[in-house]
Amino acid sequence: MSSPAPQQSARVTPQQFKSGLAAWLGWMFDGLDMHLYTLVALPFVAELLRVNPSAQAASTKASLIQGAFLFGWAIGGAVFGRIGDILGRSRTLTLTILTYAAFTGLSFFAHEWWHLLIFRFLAALGIGGEWAVGASLLAETWPSRWRPWLAAVLQTAVNTGVLLACFSGYMLAGAPYRAIFLVGVLPALLTLWIRRAVPEPEVWAAANQEGRGRHPGLRALFGPELRRTTIIVVTVCALGLTAHWALMFWHSAHLRTMARDAGWSKERVDVLANHALYLLTIGAIVGNFLAGWIARYIGYRRAITVMFAAYFIFMMAAYGVVRDANGVLFWLPFLGAAQGAFALFTMCLPPLFPTLLRTTGAGFCYNAGRVFAAAGTVVFGLFAQVGTGAGAICDHRLALLYAGTLFLPAALVAWFWLPECDDIHAVTDAEVNPALAVPE
Repeated sequence: MSSPAPQQSARVTPQQFKSGLAAWLGWMFDGLDMHLYTLVALPFVAELLRVNPSAQAASTKASLIQGAFLFGWAIGGAVFGRIGDILGRSRTLTLTILTYAAFTGLSFFAHEWWHLLIFRFLAALGIGGEWAVGASLLAETWPSRWRPWLAAVLQTAVNTGVLLACFSGYMLAGAPYRAIFLVGVLPALLTLWIRRAVPEPEVWAAANQEGRGRHPGLRALFGPELRRTTIIVVTVCALGLTAHWALMFWHSAHLRTMARDAGWSKERVDVLANHALYLLTIGAIVGNFLAGWIARYIGYRRAITVMFAAYFIFMMAAYGVVRDANGVLFWLPFLGAAQGAFALFTMCLPPLFPTLLRTTGAGFCYNAGRVFAAAGTVVFGLFAQVGTGAGAICDHRLALLYAGTLFLPAALVAWFWLPECDDIHAVTDAEVNPALAVPE
C-alpha cells in the first residue's frame, strides 16, 4: 500500500506555502553558511598556519578543510535523512538548521587549522541533512506539475544565500577573516517559526501510521527493488558534484593568486573574490529557471544531461587556456547558468524512493556524491602543484581544468541510465517494508 500523493489543486494551500517557505529559507541559509568559508579560505587558513597565502601548506590545508566539509555534508545527508524518515520532516528540518548555524558560528573561535576543520565538518552535517529533509517535505506537499518551477525557485534560495555571503564579505572587507563566520549564526532564528508553523506532511504521517513504527533501513536502498537506481544516482551525483565543488572552491583561490601576483592590495583582492562569486550566483539564478523550463519539455533526465554537457563546455572554455582575471570573470556567469542541473535533483530524486525511505534515499544518494567531491577537492588541489620542494607553486587553473572533465561522463551516465523522475512513488512503501503489505 502506498501513501497518497499530494493533491493536484490549482491553488496553493496554506500547508504548501508554509512548507515551501520553510524549505526556501532553510536553503537560503544553507547557501550562506556553506559559502562563507570559500570567501576567506586561503587567507584565513594561512593566517592560522602563520604562513604566506601563496604557500603550498596553506593551499593543502584549505583543501583538506573543504574536503572534511563535503564529507560531513555527505554523512549529514545520510544521518539526518534517516532521522527525517523516523522523526518527521518538520522536526528534523529544525535540528539540521540549528546544527549548521551553531557550528558555523563557532568557527569564529578557531585558532588552529584543525579547529576550523572540525567546526566545518560538524556544520556540514546540518547542511547535508537540510537538503534531504527539505526536498522530501516539498515532494510530499506540492503537486508534480509545479515541481520544475519549484525546483528553480528553491535552488534560487541557495543562490540568494550565496549573495548574502558575498554581501557579508563586502561589508566585512578589511575586517579579521574570522569575523565572517559570526554571520552564520542567523539561521538559528528560523527554527522558532518552523516548529510553530510548519506541520508534518500528511503523506508522511499516513505512511508512518500504516508502518506501525517500522521503517526500512539504509540496507533497503541496495535491495533488489532499488539497487540499480541507487547506484546510478550516486554515480551521477559523484561525478557532477566533484567537478562542481572543485569550481566553487578553487575559482576564488585562482583569482586571488593572479591578483596578488599582480600586486593588488588585500581589500582589492577581497572585492575581486566577492565579485566572482556574485557573477557565478547571478548566472546560477538564471540557470535554475532555464533548467526548469527545459525539464518541463524534455523531462528531468534529458535536462540534467544538457546542463552537465554545457557545464563541461564552459569549464573547458574558461580554464583550457591561460587567461587574466577579466578573461576568467567573463565565463563565470555561463558556468553559473550550467549549475541549474543541481536544481533539478531537488525534485527529481525524492519521488524515486518510497515515503518511509524518501529522505534516507535522496539524502544518501545525493550526498554520497559529496564523499567523492571531498576527495576530489583535495586530489585536484594536489594536481595543481607545479614544481617540487620549496619552489613549488599552485596553479589552480589546472585543478579546475582537470576537474571540469568529469562533467562529460556525468552527462553520459545521466543520458543513458538515469531513471525518469517524473512519477512519484516509483517504488511503493509495501515493496520495501513488509509491515505495509496488505494480506490477500
